[in-house]
Amino acid sequence: MDTLTPQQRHTVMSRIHGKNTVPEKQIRSALHRAGFRYRICDKRRPGTPDMVLPRYYAVIFVHGCFWHAHDHCGIFRFPKSNQLFWIKKFIRNKKRDRAIISQYRAQCWRVCVVWECAIRGKKSKQKIDNVSKEIILWLEESNEPYLELRRPIQP
Repeated sequence: MDTLTPQQRHTVMSRIHGKNTVPEKQIRSALHRAGFRYRICDKRRPGTPDMVLPRYYAVIFVHGCFWHAHDHCGIFRFPKSNQLFWIKKFIRNKKRDRAIISQYRAQCWRVCVVWECAIRGKKSKQKIDNVSKEIILWLEESNEPYLELRRPIQP
């Protein structure tokens, strides 16, 4: 059961934005400090990636664990109210994410997905540095078409 009234829930949800989130800004800042230049939220590209690095034929998506229903993640919690709506929404989001990644890979673009859990929590500055270093290595030295950065699964 929801602890907020419908009007309170509406107000809370209306304040959530889809771009320029804190995790995106943190990754962008770290890459910019390292000398990388990119386009932000390029609407001309499928799925409006958070960062486009045309020089490297690479796109970076920073996924929120809740909105993209990150499996095996401590941040993602399934809502207790309006469950049918959320099930359908999460299925659509995951299907859309897979289709967008497939589209980029079919066009020989490289795709990096950074999950929110990889940079949140204790020692978040260190985590952001580590993630940005992995992205830099992937961009400059790797030929891998896909990179996914997430918090390690705890047994």
